[in-house]
Amino acid sequence: MSEDFLQTMWVTFKLASSTTLILIVIGIPIARFLAYSKFRFKAIVEALVSMPLVLPPSVIGYYMLLVYSPRFWFGKWLRETFDIRLAFTFEGVLIASVLFSLPFMVQPIQNGLRSLPSSLHEAAYTLGKSKWNTFIRVLLPNIKPSIVTALALTFAHCIGEFGIVLMVGGNMPGETRVAAIAIYDEVQAIHFDAANQYAFVLFAVSFVMLTLMYSINKRNESWKML
Repeated sequence: MSEDFLQTMWVTFKLASSTTLILIVIGIPIARFLAYSKFRFKAIVEALVSMPLVLPPSVIGYYMLLVYSPRFWFGKWLRETFDIRLAFTFEGVLIASVLFSLPFMVQPIQNGLRSLPSSLHEAAYTLGKSKWNTFIRVLLPNIKPSIVTALALTFAHCIGEFGIVLMVGGNMPGETRVAAIAIYDEVQAIHFDAANQYAFVLFAVSFVMLTLMYSINKRNESWKML
């Protein structure tokens, strides 16, 4: 395996792992809020969270570039205050990846929380447990299949990201070049053996992740039926 191949796969898995870790931290509170809150404009928040499912990655990438630009107040503030540039950097791609992958983490957990009977957390309240204590110790353990699904879908989706990475990060070896972009480049250069290397790794990892997800969820379902 070439150094370029290993370097590209490292960036790919670093991006997917970092995105998944960040999203499990911020995705669970968002899913809880959307599952149980009853405020008037919740539908608008749910629509915003779900937008990456229907919008082309190039649209989100374009707006992220505008936000990162020194001509925009946020990009200008970052540059003048901290001397930070996000466009065409790994950090900028990571932020875009987190936003683009948000629904893959939030929706499975949100649906899992909604499927729980209200009597479950009501019983915990009667025992004197706080809302957050109930959520962490009672509700989350009862939606393990949903959490596993969210983790697997988020990671598998991230390793195949193309449009959002290309728009925000370009194609910089060792910095923003990921496997999906490398496949496109190798096919354009008629290097099909190299393209097959990248494609096979992505296929294999995605297959293993989804197989583990279905196996773990099936085992949980079998345990509940006992």
